[in-house]
Amino acid sequence: MSGNTFGEIFRVTTFGESHGAALGCIIDGCPAGIKADEEFLQHEMDRRKPGTKGAAVTARNESDKAEILSGVFEGKTTGTPIAVLIRNSNQHSSDYNNICDKFRPGHADYTYFMKYGIRDYRGGGRSSGRETCARVAAGAFAKMLLKEQGISICAYTKEAAGIKCSKTDESQIEKNLMRAPDSDAAAIMQKRIEELKKEGDSAGGIIECVIRGVPAGLGEPVFDKIDAVLAHAMLSIGAVKGIEFGAGFDAAELTGSENNDSMKKDAVFASNNAGGILGGISRGDEIIFRVAVKPVPSIYREQKTVDTSMSECSIKIEGRHDVCLCPRIIPVVEAMAAIAVADLSLRNRSSKSE
Repeated sequence: MSGNTFGEIFRVTTFGESHGAALGCIIDGCPAGIKADEEFLQHEMDRRKPGTKGAAVTARNESDKAEILSGVFEGKTTGTPIAVLIRNSNQHSSDYNNICDKFRPGHADYTYFMKYGIRDYRGGGRSSGRETCARVAAGAFAKMLLKEQGISICAYTKEAAGIKCSKTDESQIEKNLMRAPDSDAAAIMQKRIEELKKEGDSAGGIIECVIRGVPAGLGEPVFDKIDAVLAHAMLSIGAVKGIEFGAGFDAAELTGSENNDSMKKDAVFASNNAGGILGGISRGDEIIFRVAVKPVPSIYREQKTVDTSMSECSIKIEGRHDVCLCPRIIPVVEAMAAIAVADLSLRNRSSKSE
């Protein structure tokens, strides 16, 4: 299997399967001398891990303890490859015995089987959302690097289960189970998700992400525009089915005079329909994008499918699964955004002489 590495200079490779012994990442290209905050690393892992409260989240209970194996000495990065391991301890592989020869609708079971002629049916193997724990570990180190440059990233649930936030108060994000910036909307989201759980169904949503402190000039035209790299990063997350920047698809309904962000003294933009990016290069203000997250495909309803002989059959999925991915995918979105921006930041050092 190829395609397990992301980045040009800040390069992240992930490995492992949902029901294997462990998952992990190797980070190559992280500069030496970055403060390696292990407490922050574990904090990021805890934000994504399963077994937390709420109807939206799977009951699988993993500690997701991040073990740093290399690349850190006396609290700082050494410039050598950083290896992080996350061991599995609460996998229930027997939950998947009844689907060993059946393809789950909405999952990668069929496509993996057609590509490789074999698949790990225990939770989806490498196609499982559990793979993202390794991304979050790598993203924590990217955030440590970006913090020294004054760059921060904040993502939150903008919409879930058809319920939209009507206000944005970032102080509320970590105070509700949906990680929404609108506590009133979060309560309605949670109620709807509890209803869907009882019905054996699931929900999707929209995550908004704001990147602050990025200087003007990041992005590598033509093929590695900052929005193109961020889109690559986001669409590499299994449940993400779409992305838009700034005004996004709404821009198609605007005129040029409405969509253009006029400029004021000292290069201050009057609006941000462009999402902080022009010509694939950051312009120095907030980078804003949104991603569409599909409903969790593992639902507790009988569905029609085919088996490995391509014969029609029915399937009923067992085990422990999320009902809505929004709360747990937020740290993944932040992690991949951090990795993308960290890589472009390091690449930008060669763009011009001082």
